[in-house]
Amino acid sequence: MPPSPSRPIPLDETRSSGEPAAAAPGGAARRLRLGPVGIDPLTFEQALDAIEALVAAHAGGSIFTPNIDHVVLAEQNPAFREAYAQASLSLVDGMPLLWASRLLGEPLPEKISGSDLVWPLLELAGQRGWRVFLTGAAPGVAQAAADRVRRELAVDVVGTDAPRIRLPPGDGDEGEAAAARVAAAKPDLVLVGFGAPKQELWIHRYAASLAPAVSVACGAGIDFLAGRVRRAPRIVSRVGLEWAFRLALEPRRLWRRYLVQDPKFLLILAREFRSRRRP
Repeated sequence: MPPSPSRPIPLDETRSSGEPAAAAPGGAARRLRLGPVGIDPLTFEQALDAIEALVAAHAGGSIFTPNIDHVVLAEQNPAFREAYAQASLSLVDGMPLLWASRLLGEPLPEKISGSDLVWPLLELAGQRGWRVFLTGAAPGVAQAAADRVRRELAVDVVGTDAPRIRLPPGDGDEGEAAAARVAAAKPDLVLVGFGAPKQELWIHRYAASLAPAVSVACGAGIDFLAGRVRRAPRIVSRVGLEWAFRLALEPRRLWRRYLVQDPKFLLILAREFRSRRRP
């Protein structure tokens, strides 16, 4: 069944300056602005419809799921900011951003993390006969994930990869070759699990090579599919403490992000709140 035309399908509505436009084309709902990042106010089902429409259009596209860390990074990193400015869809990942939207008087409908999106999206891929490519995670993990979704969902996984991507992507790494391998497989949908900001920067840099496939930045989604990384219990995620669960699992890797970088979001939120109160 084709996506409902009444559902909003926000495409690129931000410019190279990182300033979100007032609304997406075609009368779609206004994007919420949090610092330099625009977020589409979609429900989970509307997000799936919008992604299906992008795949059906065969014109490429990028799906990002911003959280607090992404907003802070976009404030500091021009290349990351530009990648978000050109994203086809920007879907809220994390309860703190959902709460922030309510404080600002522009409530987002619900949390749509990349990891939560992966399984329903693969179910849709199986139903629609989409060709899917999985790239990212440690060697062998994407292959294990592919074996599972082929077995359980009858998805046509046309390739897997585990390239070594550096920052910035493309400067002496496997980025260009990895994009060429994806293009050679001719997928409709690409799940990219390099972690932020590598995955967003890579998708943006090689957008022309990856098209007409739609690329989804899914973070640890491939690891979750393969059962290599534990997800936070649903209740922990619902109360906004998934970050604490992840910090407890990987304190050495994540302490600086969660305890040093992410608190800077409060300054961004305060600035946005002041800007809305000005006459």
